[in-house]
Amino acid sequence: PPCILVRTFMLVSRMKSAHFGDSLVFPLAPPTGQIVYTIWNFVPKNLFEQFRRIANFYFLIIFLVQLMIDTPTSPVTSGLPLFFVITVTAIKQGYEDWLRHKADNEVNGAPVFVVRSGSLVQTRSKNIRVGDIVRVAKDETFPADLVLLSSDRSDGTCHITTTSLDGETNLKTHYSVAETSVCQSVSRLEALHPHPHTQAQPLGPENLLLRGARLKNTKEIFGVAVYTGMESKMALNYKCKSQKRSAVEKSMNTFLIIYLGILLFEAVLSTILKYAWQAEDKWDEPFYNHKTEQERNSSPILKFISDFLAFLVLYNFIIPISLYVTVEMQKFLGSFFIGWDLDLYHEESDQKAQVNTSDLNEELGQVEYVFTDKTGTLTENEMQFRECSINGTKYQEINGKLVPEGLTDDSPDGSTPHLTGEELLFLKAVSLCHTVQISYDQPDCLAGGGDPFSHANGFSTNDMEYYASSPDEKALVEATKRYGSVRASKTMSLYLQDPCKGLRTLVVACRHFSPEEYIDVDRCLNAARTALQQREERLQEAFSYIERDLQLLGATGVEDKLQDKVQETIEALRLAGIKVWVLTGDKHETAVSVSLSCGHFHRTMNILELLQQRSDNECAEQLRRLARRYGRSEDHVIQHGLVVDGASLSLALREHEKLFMEVCKNCSAVLCCRMAPLQKAKVVRLLKTSPEKPITLAIGDGANDVSMIQEAHVGIGIMGKEGRQAVRNSDYAIARFKFLAKLLLVHGHFYYIRIATLVQYFFYKNVCFITPQFLYQFFCLFSQQTLYDSVYLTLYNICFTSLPILVYSLFEQLVHPHVLQNKPVLYRDISRNSLLSFRTFLYWTLLGFCHAFVFFFGSYVLMGEDTTLMGNGQMFGNWTFGTLVFTVMVITVTLKLALETHFWTWMNHFVTWGSIAFYFIFSLFYGGIIWPFLHTQDMYFVFVQLLSSGSAWFAIIIIVVTCLFPDVVKKVFYRHLQPTSTQKSQVTGTGGQGGFKEKLTPTHTHTHCPRVLLLICPTTESLYFSLYFYPFQTLLSSLR
Repeated sequence: PPCILVRTFMLVSRMKSAHFGDSLVFPLAPPTGQIVYTIWNFVPKNLFEQFRRIANFYFLIIFLVQLMIDTPTSPVTSGLPLFFVITVTAIKQGYEDWLRHKADNEVNGAPVFVVRSGSLVQTRSKNIRVGDIVRVAKDETFPADLVLLSSDRSDGTCHITTTSLDGETNLKTHYSVAETSVCQSVSRLEALHPHPHTQAQPLGPENLLLRGARLKNTKEIFGVAVYTGMESKMALNYKCKSQKRSAVEKSMNTFLIIYLGILLFEAVLSTILKYAWQAEDKWDEPFYNHKTEQERNSSPILKFISDFLAFLVLYNFIIPISLYVTVEMQKFLGSFFIGWDLDLYHEESDQKAQVNTSDLNEELGQVEYVFTDKTGTLTENEMQFRECSINGTKYQEINGKLVPEGLTDDSPDGSTPHLTGEELLFLKAVSLCHTVQISYDQPDCLAGGGDPFSHANGFSTNDMEYYASSPDEKALVEATKRYGSVRASKTMSLYLQDPCKGLRTLVVACRHFSPEEYIDVDRCLNAARTALQQREERLQEAFSYIERDLQLLGATGVEDKLQDKVQETIEALRLAGIKVWVLTGDKHETAVSVSLSCGHFHRTMNILELLQQRSDNECAEQLRRLARRYGRSEDHVIQHGLVVDGASLSLALREHEKLFMEVCKNCSAVLCCRMAPLQKAKVVRLLKTSPEKPITLAIGDGANDVSMIQEAHVGIGIMGKEGRQAVRNSDYAIARFKFLAKLLLVHGHFYYIRIATLVQYFFYKNVCFITPQFLYQFFCLFSQQTLYDSVYLTLYNICFTSLPILVYSLFEQLVHPHVLQNKPVLYRDISRNSLLSFRTFLYWTLLGFCHAFVFFFGSYVLMGEDTTLMGNGQMFGNWTFGTLVFTVMVITVTLKLALETHFWTWMNHFVTWGSIAFYFIFSLFYGGIIWPFLHTQDMYFVFVQLLSSGSAWFAIIIIVVTCLFPDVVKKVFYRHLQPTSTQKSQVTGTGGQGGFKEKLTPTHTHTHCPRVLLLICPTTESLYFSLYFYPFQTLLSSLR
């Protein structure tokens, strides 16, 4: 609403103003609000953030313990993996933050011209200070909130678009301050001096040019900066950005705490059993290991603590430190697939999908609520005239002509049908009552603000482009132009809008004034416009006086053009179990009309309304009535939709939040209209913090959507026609709303199943790794002797088992992408973090313990008592036994992942079999050569001796089969007896199509996007693909 600016200032340059000085400096803040690091705080802040993670902090403590006391393993076993994890994570986070800095510098470093010392000086936008007089040229963006001083137009007006702020493409007219409108040069602006008796002039929104808006149809303007940086309106609508964490990461931390408890239990139990065992003198100090005098006199408490810490170090690898770095790499590398997906590439605007943060990839597969803006997100904000009613007769446009309903345009000469007096009066009203401005191809044709029709003889009508403050007006004027009745006008009245068949209807009426009445009305309006107090009320009184005793002429029907496939996308989200809420600042009637046309509301849906509530009691009573309506038994089968406006929402959230949420959760669709930007964020937070803790997603295209984009678990920006505020502040950016379906149903599905398996698999393989170490202590009197060599301890997670799970987490697909898109219901199978439930976690953990027992006792039973394992009759020693257990373990955990893989690529084959081969080759070299830089080499010739034994090979095969065979049986039985929807789709989507084989060739040849080629194997359910880029197309495509 119009208001008086709180900040009082003299309309002069900052250099001469008594009200502004160098102390009022508000530098532009980073527009994204996501900047985390600077060059000075990167190292300490990044280390602090990383050591907040449980696993990293734990391994740091273990590393320090190994440095301070005598432990069974070298500090390198903990320090090297920790250093690797910290380094890789820091590089990844630093790179992403650098990209954000780069995007911000493009905005803050944009060149602008300011008036300094009597001339225009070019500077960077971040250097603008309050009081600076700024020059902005046509099609440039306002770098700060400016009060319009003057423009190149004689009437002192300018036209702007706010597409980057609210998604609206219509033209808005703003007015300069009357005292400065004649100052159209730098010298005249500099000549202004403050006067102590200057009368205060009222300023309203029509005088203020907001940062982020764009100047249109005006050659240049001068404005004084009144709000910059974080004081600008655009920045004030932002909210403080909190660090977003996915549900998977929260589950990881919970699982780590459980495993930390298991570790502490094993360490305490081992320490207690050690002292219980050593209660006998023969075990406390055997003949071959006498204690020193210092050991005999040491404190029992300190010795107990030292032994506990030693066991803690021995078992510390049950906590998978490399889990974090693998997850980071998986997210970072996996995020490239979104940008490479040609289905998410918009050819018309030459824009591909963009990932601003890769930390939330898997969250795309868990969304339960979608909050979407309307204008520019669901719609194109482009109006098209469809029909009108004149004196009770309905007319439609056919081939550019206005034809009564029921008739066809069969005029042979193409002439316009004859129009009656009433029809002409209607068209005259439509063509006169608007704020449309005309722009010609020649940029100077309107210089000086002259009559645009003075050039009409020199230009064809095709050279003209219309700009309007309302897209409805533009559509109507373009329609009347086609009928040959277009005119320019400076007058405007009020339009009444009502939903009708999905069209925006405008009622057209007129009233005749005598010259005396017109003078009286004009004086009344001017007095209301310049009022310092109660301006809004006085304007409303003037309008009410004018718009009485109107003569109805007719009504128009204008369609707000929806984006392509919006209705199909909303329906797909609904089938996937995702509820869609539309949050818009538009009027109730307009919002409902668009909701009906886009399928958000169905025609058969029972629409509940919470509108124009004036008090808490009235709002509470209406909420109770709505609750009773859907509570009736006969209404259970009817879908409900809720419409609520911003004022009523504020009342509902003040004291009746629980009742309001109860009503909302029983509605299939919710529409919130007349919403302020921060109200949008409040609604998102309301759902986000409800007891069910649903995963929320917000999508919008304007700066007014930034707050809700930042508030939601996942924020998606639409790449609009102008401006990038929503895109810069979002986690992901797409060019059109229709791309949301594939982003969630396909990419979200893939990311979630990949990382869920990755997390469970890491815990499984580390339980397999450390449990034999724990069991071995029962056979070595808890002497803290390690079962594995230190090199094996260090490389197990870094080299031997890391690549297969990383490649799996990048390429795994349970179901073909086309099946996921055609069957949105499959999205429900992974909802509510189902693959990381406690039951699934318990299964993988128990499986790890079972396999570890088989590794250890299988090796012990098959080889522990055998004296003929070597040709010379020697038995295997301690290191050979440990190496056998380690060998079985590496093979089993690798093949276990192979059993979980559905989508086999050449990279899966390479890393799976290559990891096993690398382990064997490394062990042969490590144990087959005397390395001079090693102080001790316990593993010398151990691996060679192990492989030379036929019994060892037999034991390896038997143990591996024993571990994996029950898994195979379980999978077969569960797949046939209790198949999930996803498993059923695997059959119908591949093998069920009778050996379907198709080569999907790229349909686009855009140089920014690589080609993706999918080959579906006709004989198996596995899908093989090759990914190749243009520079390496010949080389890599030959691998097919």
